[in-house]
Amino acid sequence: MPKQDRGRDLIRIYEMMLKIRLFEERVISLYPKEEMKTPVHLCVGQEAIAAGVCRNLTDKDYVFTNHRCHGHCLAKGMSMSSIMAELYGKRAGCCKGKSGSMHLSDPDKGILATSAIVAGNIPIAVGAALSLKLRRRGGIAAVFFGDGAADEGAFYESLNFASLKKLPVLFICENNFYATNSRQETRQPLDNIFKRGGIFGIKGFRCDGNDAVKVFDLSRGLVEKIRKGSGPYLMECRTYRWKGHVGPDCDFEKGCRPKYEHDAWVKRCPVRKLEGILLKKGALTGKGIENMRRRITREITKAEKFAKKSRFPASSELYDDVYWKE
Repeated sequence: MPKQDRGRDLIRIYEMMLKIRLFEERVISLYPKEEMKTPVHLCVGQEAIAAGVCRNLTDKDYVFTNHRCHGHCLAKGMSMSSIMAELYGKRAGCCKGKSGSMHLSDPDKGILATSAIVAGNIPIAVGAALSLKLRRRGGIAAVFFGDGAADEGAFYESLNFASLKKLPVLFICENNFYATNSRQETRQPLDNIFKRGGIFGIKGFRCDGNDAVKVFDLSRGLVEKIRKGSGPYLMECRTYRWKGHVGPDCDFEKGCRPKYEHDAWVKRCPVRKLEGILLKKGALTGKGIENMRRRITREITKAEKFAKKSRFPASSELYDDVYWKE
């Protein structure tokens, strides 16, 4: 990749990470007002994975995400206003106010479905990859999931089928070491998620999920290989969520995790890490970053106002766009 293109990519990744961080921070500040009724699962601290991977994807590619989906959806190009309106349960939201935070969708951007069922999105992504292959339309399916999903049988069945059919799918495990409040080491005898596709012939790779450059480089290489017909790959990105499993609070405040652990990971902030790299290289300046922050803040404010002014769905719309049988 030419140096100029790479530098431009890293700036755009940084901007997206900052957008995700500032959006989540606004949600945190708004949530106590109790105008948002949906539970929110925040990805503060994990921004590098969504931004780094999705920078290598196009509108022709599918993304399947989970309950912690805001970052992935923003990184794939979903409108911030449509997400914010959905969090407020408004009809102008991406799913007309009926999905809440955990089921965001935007088919035009390749976000076909978001599943709150742990590992539930993985077989759906594999099915989409099969469709892409059968229709020969190009594109790949990328699926994001946590270390808790690696406990589920659907994960292994999906790996098996994806390998058998040599499907264009990239499995991305965001290993933040906790499933709700259960540590990985108490659930899994081996710390080797990236190796678990090996028995099915799928190569796996591990990287620092707080290093956006490493995430971008690794996913770029794997995406290029998948596009050329290599079949599936598995990435394990090691990271940490700063907030609780659900809601705007921190788990250490409730005694679910040790504070020293949280503080140590905050010092490894992925946004600051990439910011430091770009400043050192002269690709960004302090003034440029401040301008970027102001631009994103204006976008977030506009999205918030849009959401608050939008109307709620009417009771007569309850069954619209819903499949059901009497």
